[in-house]
Amino acid sequence: MRRRLMAAVAATVAGLLTLTACGGDGGGAAQGTQGGGGEKKVEVFSWWTGPGEADGLKAMREIFQKNNAGLEFFDAAVAGGSGDKARALLTTKLQAGDPPDTFQGHAGAELQGYIKAGQLEPVNFLYDELKLKEVFPQQLIDQISVRGDIYSVPVNIHRSNVMWFNPGVLKEAGVAEVPKTIPEFVTALDKVKKAGKVPLAIGSEWTMVHLLESVLLGSLGTDAYNALWAANADWSGPAMTKALNDFKTVLSYAGDPADDWQPAAKQVADGQAAFTVMGDWAYGYFHNPPDGGLGKKSKTDFDWAPSPGTAGTFMWLSDSFTLPKGAPNRDGAVAWLKVAASKEGQDAFNPKKGSIPARKDADTSLYTDYLADALKDWGSNKLAGSIQHGVVVNDAWRTAINEAVGLFHEDKDVAALQSSLAEAAKNSGQ
Repeated sequence: MRRRLMAAVAATVAGLLTLTACGGDGGGAAQGTQGGGGEKKVEVFSWWTGPGEADGLKAMREIFQKNNAGLEFFDAAVAGGSGDKARALLTTKLQAGDPPDTFQGHAGAELQGYIKAGQLEPVNFLYDELKLKEVFPQQLIDQISVRGDIYSVPVNIHRSNVMWFNPGVLKEAGVAEVPKTIPEFVTALDKVKKAGKVPLAIGSEWTMVHLLESVLLGSLGTDAYNALWAANADWSGPAMTKALNDFKTVLSYAGDPADDWQPAAKQVADGQAAFTVMGDWAYGYFHNPPDGGLGKKSKTDFDWAPSPGTAGTFMWLSDSFTLPKGAPNRDGAVAWLKVAASKEGQDAFNPKKGSIPARKDADTSLYTDYLADALKDWGSNKLAGSIQHGVVVNDAWRTAINEAVGLFHEDKDVAALQSSLAEAAKNSGQ
């Protein structure tokens, strides 16, 4: 499956390069050049194209345009959940010496490759000017710092370990209690299967890695999961074998993979499937009115809980923006980073995106329903970092994990998967 994905990415890179030269909104001028009204374009590269996330980006874009006369936002977004296709194209652009003015990246280990390659400028000057160390949590600043330098501006906090479910489907299947443990989850999946509905909706391959990280956390426990990212961590022991067998069991109840996370989530919202494990960006998709979402009613059409076995732990990730070296419009990029860092920008973006702000001083009245739960848990839970979304593994390690899971989806060989994961950890370079 990974080979097929990489072939598809390679086959479309040339086309994507053409598209990003035109902009995601159909503009025709290249970045850093004058637009038709005399504005200087600022190329903002992301993978926010789906419902909810695109609405959040649009809200920040409007603030940027209002505050920056003479600059025109240039949307270079590339479709594809989790950013696999976007990162492949970004690598091509950076290696060609053609960086965007700013690009999205997950805060944490994902940025290590860009930093080591000398492709990013530190943004300490912005943290000093805007006093961001006073408004961002210290653990977040630690994750995006390398030897005292800070390389990105986080715009949000997402939770990865969320189990979304359809209450009506569970009731029809005779599932009286929301599963809290992995054994309870398997029992519920089996009941749904016998009732004739899809037990677990999944999307493309990256969504399986997303599922894997929640199963590992639920099976191993928080401390053992966090220990996986230390030097000489044990990926070959019996606890890992059990966790991967749990993953195999859970995955055996999955329906046919959808193209991405949105159609998998829609199966749950429409009552075709009972569960999906996906990050809380799914909330914006479920909740936002059409055309920015499905317009579903929480607690009726959909509901949520921590993924089985993970209650009390917040598996986190953070979207951030960077300042590439050689950005054609560096001043414009800095102007965008200021919007991304601002209270106004984060409060406009996050309620639509289905995430909570990275800032500690955001307007909490804007975060209701699921988002109120997330704010509370972020402040009180233990923390664990996401694999798929770049907190705990660099891009090469994440790619190796994706390849191993892709093969596992085809052969279901736990021993081979464990061996591949252990080898990937050994060769990670972290």
